[in-house]
Amino acid sequence: MILGVKDLGRSPGTMRTLEEHVPAPRDLGAALIGVREGSDMELDLRLEAVHEGILVTGTASVEVTGECGRCLDPIAYDLDVDVQELFYYADADLGQAAEEEEEEQRRIEHDSIDLEPVLRDAVVTSLPFQPVCREDCKGLCPECGMRLEEDPGHHHEVVDPRWAALAGLASNAADDAATSTESDEREES
Repeated sequence: MILGVKDLGRSPGTMRTLEEHVPAPRDLGAALIGVREGSDMELDLRLEAVHEGILVTGTASVEVTGECGRCLDPIAYDLDVDVQELFYYADADLGQAAEEEEEEQRRIEHDSIDLEPVLRDAVVTSLPFQPVCREDCKGLCPECGMRLEEDPGHHHEVVDPRWAALAGLASNAADDAATSTESDEREES
């Protein structure tokens, strides 16, 4: 997504708008959610020449797809993100503090700017860290994978293996007590 900006020159105040549909780049998302490669990405941007370089502002609209992090149901929705980035002229004097952060600064190279990293930063940081289909999604049972939404009272009897031997002793003691009670009742009759 490289754009030529030679027409803006070094004339502060010169401006151009960009309204375009472009295909989404690869890897625009996280593990569970993101923008499908090649899907339509709508850009509504303003490119404005300023003293330091070219200021890009506007919005990018994308269709997000993925799956719920709790129940694995598919998720799809439209997302509008704000874009704002200053691309510095290659020969601009950034000052001492800015020189230390120079590696993080976007540059105008060969009279063009690369919008892909800017769009990637804007979209990916707007995606949820743990996507859910809805806030009250109960998810899946960690033991058997059953949807908890379908059976809210679903549970498993989980015995800590460290106590399993004692549980066996307790059931043996209960059986012995029941047997002795029955024999006592027979003796009394």
